[in-house]
Amino acid sequence: MIDRFLKVRENSEQLCKPLITEDYSVQASEFVSPPKWHLAHTTWFWEEFVLTKYATAYTVYDEDFSFLFNSYYNNVGTRVLRPSRGLMTRPSVNEVYKYRKYVTDAMVAFLNTNLNEEILAIIEIGLNHEEQHQELLVYDIKYILGNQPTFPVYENSFKTKAETQEENFIKIKAGLYEIGHQESTFCFDNELGKHKVYVGDFEISNKLVTNRDYLEFVMTGGYQDFNFWHDEGWSWVNTNKIEAPLYWYKIDNEWWNYTLNGLDKVALDLPVMHISFYEAFAYSQWKGCRLPTEFEWEIASDQLQWGQLWEWTNSAYLAYPGFNKSPGALGEYNGKFMINQMILRGGSVATPEGHSRKTYRNFFHPNMRWQFNGIRLAK
Repeated sequence: MIDRFLKVRENSEQLCKPLITEDYSVQASEFVSPPKWHLAHTTWFWEEFVLTKYATAYTVYDEDFSFLFNSYYNNVGTRVLRPSRGLMTRPSVNEVYKYRKYVTDAMVAFLNTNLNEEILAIIEIGLNHEEQHQELLVYDIKYILGNQPTFPVYENSFKTKAETQEENFIKIKAGLYEIGHQESTFCFDNELGKHKVYVGDFEISNKLVTNRDYLEFVMTGGYQDFNFWHDEGWSWVNTNKIEAPLYWYKIDNEWWNYTLNGLDKVALDLPVMHISFYEAFAYSQWKGCRLPTEFEWEIASDQLQWGQLWEWTNSAYLAYPGFNKSPGALGEYNGKFMINQMILRGGSVATPEGHSRKTYRNFFHPNMRWQFNGIRLAK
């Protein structure tokens, strides 16, 4: 447990190694959190939910940090509003790293004591929580750097690969299937409530949609034809003057996109990424197909090569039968977000190793596209 804890803590800091000090406090959009905030928030989580509750004689590092680095836990108390995270020049980056070491050292000492099952369960949530923030940290770093006028290079190990298998649609027969987490391993509460669903015959693509595929949609006027779009999506396209995926730029009649390696020509054989649900749906309509439901995706997952990009489904984020929120602050973790969000399944190249599974239910608002996501078609 100690080795795993230290590995997770170290990974958060390694993700920030390529940054300069000025990068740490930037909030390039309301939905982006500064890297400094991620480092402090994931530290506050251990302090708030483990050390102050269970470690004897633990002294809080700084009483103000709960207000500064709480995210959305109303049960814990008031907090800095999300749009204001980038206004905090204090504490300094150096102070945040001191805070991390202070809490990490205290956690290692605590992990060397006898821990009961209740505490171990909270520690498991804490590890997965920090891993979630590591992926968000990659998204946010890319958004911060991708909005710099010089498109800086980050030390990029988060590269997608071209899928080489011949494209075809896998046929799945109608039937009653069991959905939800069924193993004794860790999962989040929104994966629980094992239940049966009936699905009709369907087919699902064995490949993600490529940049080449999506570019055809762009070039043939897909963003100008309302027939392919939800009304809300059409309004989003026109209000925000959307003409292509996030980070795509047309320069001298050629399409380029910002990657963590800087500005490159769009690689046609790579999976298209940084797509909103609105765009994924519109593309599927243009192709005469649809997006799979999350149940269809889970049923077919053992026959798919998934994990490069989170995949939009046509399922709203709702509770499974029998879902119950845990009492207290940790009960706010998933349940209160079950409205106006869509499910993504799978994982991405930015997902920490071992963090995802086929029952994992990621969720975002349909307009969000800074996460590493893509499209898989169904019919």
